[in-house]
This record gives sequence, C-alpha cells and structure tokens, in this order.
Amino acid sequence: MESEAPGAAEPLLSVRDLRIAFDGIEAVRGLSFDVRPGEVLALVGESGAGKSLTARALLGMVPRGATTGGSIRLRGSTDLAAQRGRRIALVPQDALSALSPVHPVGDQLAAAVRSVSRVPRKEARARAVAALERVGIPDAVRRARAYPHEYSGGMRQRAVIAMATINEPDVLVADEPTTALDEARRDQVLKVLGEQREAVGAALVLVTHDLDAVRHHADRALVMYAGRLTELGPADRVLTRPLAPYTAGLLAALPRNARGRRLPTLPGTPPAPGALPPGCAFAPRCTLATDLCRRKEPEPQRADGRLVACHHREEA
Repeated sequence: MESEAPGAAEPLLSVRDLRIAFDGIEAVRGLSFDVRPGEVLALVGESGAGKSLTARALLGMVPRGATTGGSIRLRGSTDLAAQRGRRIALVPQDALSALSPVHPVGDQLAAAVRSVSRVPRKEARARAVAALERVGIPDAVRRARAYPHEYSGGMRQRAVIAMATINEPDVLVADEPTTALDEARRDQVLKVLGEQREAVGAALVLVTHDLDAVRHHADRALVMYAGRLTELGPADRVLTRPLAPYTAGLLAALPRNARGRRLPTLPGTPPAPGALPPGCAFAPRCTLATDLCRRKEPEPQRADGRLVACHHREEA
C-alpha cells in the first residue's frame, strides 16, 4: 500500500517493501512509495533515517555488503543499474568528489552523453557546452575546458545538475544537493535544479533535511524515521497539519516556528538500526506514547489524504 490519493497518475517509479540490511541488521525496513511523472517527492528525516540509502537503492547503487529485499521498478524494469544515467540520474551531495579532478568538466559531460548514445565526439562536446549554458554557467565554451577545482562550489553543483539532466532522464535523484552551500547559493541551486527538471520533464526525488526547501519545492513529502515511513502526503498538508508526532516535532524545532520562545527540540536521539526498541521506534521520544506504542509497531494507514504510521495520528 502506498498511494495516499486513490486514482492518482500511474507511477513512474514504484518501490515496494524495500529492505536494506547490513550483517542482518535492517537500516531500511519495509519502505513502500511511488514517484509519479513530473512530481517532486521529498524524503525527509533526521540523519540515520535511511533517506540517502533509499536514494542510492533507487539508482541500483546499494553499498557493497548490503542485502536487499522488496522491489524497485522504473517503468516496469527492475534493472536499475542499466538505466542509470539514461532513465534515472543522480545529483550528488558533494559535487567536487563526484567530478573527476583530472578531466575538464566539458569532457566529463560529453562522456556522459556518449555513455548512452553513439554520437560523434564533436556533437557530444556541443551538447556539453549547451548543458552548461542552460544551468547558467557563464562563458560556457571556456568553462567547459576548465577543471572542477577551477569552479566555485555553486558552479560545481550546477555542473553536476547539467550532467544529471544532459540525457533527459525520467527521474532525478538529488541527495542533499545543497548541503555545502550558503543560503543564497542554496536557493540558486534549487532554482536551477527545478528549472532543469521541468525542462527535461523529469520527476525528482529530493533527499533533504531542509523543511523550507520541501515547503517551496516539493509536491509531496515522505517523512522517514528509523528506516520506515512515518508520514507521506502532499507537502503543504504534511508541513502545515502534521498527523505524525515525529513530523510535528521536526516542524516545531524550526527556528521560525519558535516565535520568540525557547526553541523546542525533540528529546533523545534516533535509535541505531541494531538497537531498535520494541513497538514504535519513535515511542521513547514521543510525548503521546502509550503501552500500545511500546508493544506494537504501527503500520501506515490512510488519514486526511495521506499515509500515517502512528497509533495516535488523530491526536498529533
């Protein structure tokens, strides 16, 4: 069960009962969701929630040594690695690490083109320059000959957006794409990412802890805790009327929501994958927790046009 809106568009990407474990300990536990054509789905939660691991699984890039269960289908295919760069592409968190330091940026974009299409080198090079121009890099012909260390942080992030979109994929996966940037550059990069996503008609899975970015850029939000779905629904509803206590706690801890009062914080810390409490993993930190919560893990249920995994969703 995933769709919190029966009758919605046929999913482009479908995840069912995804499980990712290391040495038998599950870090992602039975996660199910869909990504619809052209939408922006944000994966939200504290560090360790399993967001980035889920994002990597969508690209067929689960870390070595991990075991997986469940299924991920992109347009019906489960061969994600074969579709990476063509139908699904990554916008990484650290652009400097993602780009080769020993090749000009333009050469790397041209190589991305030639990895999925047998076009002449000259045509691939022209497409690389055009891609840099589209993301707002000035003097793109000259900049295409430059190396990543000669780019600013914001320019490098624009370059990896150009690389991710150059083959016009169906789905983009952006893993904390603005982490290393200041607020002004963060907003610029998110704007460019949105523009390029729309230009190629791609859906976007945006991994972020930035709820303001979710508020302004996402259609739907999937809130994760301890490797599971906590709440999934339209971003405006999730961020203005949360039904899960965990979502409510995240929102209350935003500085602008304190309104002159002491900033509230969520008590405690998320549990390690190998040290989950019985019942609901959030129960030790939740002010609404009861014996039922400490005994039985809640399953996602439909409520107010979304999915919520909480025994006390009406009280949150």
